[in-house]
Amino acid sequence: MPRSLQAALSCAGLCVLSLYPAGAGTAASAPRAGGLSEIQTVVVIYDENRSFDSLYGRFPGAEGLDQAPDSAKIQRDRDGSVLPELPPVWGGITAWGVTPAVTQAMSAHLPNGPFSVDAKDGFNVSDGVPTTDLWHRYYQNQMQINGGKNDQFVAWTNVGAMVMANWDGSRMKMWKVAQRYTLADHFFMGGFGGSFFNHQWLICACAPYYPHADKSPAASLIAEATADGTALLLAANAPKSALDGPPKFKHDGDLTPDFYAVNTMQPPYQPSGSRPVKGGDPTLADPERPTTLVPQTAATIGDRLSDRKVSWAWYSGAWEDVLTHGFHSPVPDFQTHHQPFNYYKAYAPGTDARREHLRDGGLAGSAFIADIDAGRLPQVAFYKPQGNLNEHSGYADITSGDAHLADVIDHLEHSPQWPHMLVVVTYDENGGLWDHVAPPKADRWGPGSRIPAIIISPFAKKGFVDHTPYDTTSIQRFLNRRFGLKPLPGLVVRDESVKRRSGIALGDLTGALALKP
Repeated sequence: MPRSLQAALSCAGLCVLSLYPAGAGTAASAPRAGGLSEIQTVVVIYDENRSFDSLYGRFPGAEGLDQAPDSAKIQRDRDGSVLPELPPVWGGITAWGVTPAVTQAMSAHLPNGPFSVDAKDGFNVSDGVPTTDLWHRYYQNQMQINGGKNDQFVAWTNVGAMVMANWDGSRMKMWKVAQRYTLADHFFMGGFGGSFFNHQWLICACAPYYPHADKSPAASLIAEATADGTALLLAANAPKSALDGPPKFKHDGDLTPDFYAVNTMQPPYQPSGSRPVKGGDPTLADPERPTTLVPQTAATIGDRLSDRKVSWAWYSGAWEDVLTHGFHSPVPDFQTHHQPFNYYKAYAPGTDARREHLRDGGLAGSAFIADIDAGRLPQVAFYKPQGNLNEHSGYADITSGDAHLADVIDHLEHSPQWPHMLVVVTYDENGGLWDHVAPPKADRWGPGSRIPAIIISPFAKKGFVDHTPYDTTSIQRFLNRRFGLKPLPGLVVRDESVKRRSGIALGDLTGALALKP
């Protein structure tokens, strides 16, 4: 069948399915025999920095903005009192260099609660315009969640009101994809904080460690935190109120006082934000740079897959381009801390494991898409889009990343491997944006705030909203169940902790599937 006809039929099917509200299609998805062995290819696409409420808060059938209680919508100041209004967006709503700019002054005196960025009768900022970046850091995320109340996002951010922003996601192409398959509306980021940490939770379910950090070049990066490890200590000159400016801390760092790396540090191998030593090995990062993390030795999901002879690869958009030509932006704007396996000794330059498993995704995903179209994806494929296509606030926009995701999904749906495929599209973390649903209480590291996740497969329930509690490590749970893998130590701790503290079990994604056990 010609590709143009396939596309037309796909569009026709989408138009019909979009008439039905999400969550109404469960009964139409009759379970299919064969169980999980029907799934022979698993694809995980990991995008950037959006909370569930900020993009999918109006998705029919999902627990969204209409279900948010006032106790979470109405934000409290640093002293616990209710803010009379939102502070302005410090620095303005639009990212640096965007014209026309929506300035700080234009964002003043917003009512205390969520607000729309793209509403025609409001700021009318298109989804195709990059907006300002927000803090998305380990301690701040815990302080914003405030024990599950989610009422201090404004108090502990660098951008004032911007944390309460949301967009009309119904215009997104991936919204339409979610309507055809399963949207998980209780999926949480694996760890508190940012991209670096949550990429580690995706592959390791662990916090990276820096031995003897207090006697290392990284000593200056050790944070000053409370004894229970849930908050930073405030500076003496910190503004008392969020209305007066962003908070100030005694010392916010990338390492905990007991030397775990929780905020962005750089890989010990190239490509890295730490350049090689002049005249030294060009494949290595300078270990004397404070932000260079020492090589990690913990087991990863890649190791577990290899132990079971399951083929797998991490496809990184623009990987080969940056190795060959160096860093350049705004296209492709490669992000080094989004490459988690590049922190591990097992995948160091020169190893067979690196050559086999760390693959170039190509510019705009071209190499990854070529493997999709040729039907040569490994049994498990992770894909990380390049920076300008990953939806990250500050340097990317929603529209470009959304179109890229939808294009990749279209190729996957037409791949020779599609009849036995499962695709998970999710985000690494919330990017500092507010969400009203409290994450389950578990261990020291997370879970953090709620993020979008879409399960796409011939075996996914159609037009369904899955309310099962998941987090990023649920992807590991699925891989463990499907391929008979030994759980990583951090996953065992997470499962025990969430059961003990929240009385629940985090799911393994099978709640989204219409497959008989």
